[in-house]
Amino acid sequence: MARAMYEYTKTVLSKVSFDATLFCKEVQKAVKRLLPHELEELRIFIQSLINQNPELNQCLIYLKV
Repeated sequence: MARAMYEYTKTVLSKVSFDATLFCKEVQKAVKRLLPHELEELRIFIQSLINQNPELNQCLIYLKV
């Protein structure tokens, strides 16, 4: 079940990556819902999205990078 939440989170983040505000809100939700090892994987995924959309960089503060 938890893995399904991780995959769902990745899907949502991909869809809202056009808007940094929405993206940050979804990252905050993910931090509350995902397991610690999933957050590390999510951090890597978000880094790849930031390479495509640099304005999303501001959302890394929620992942405590």
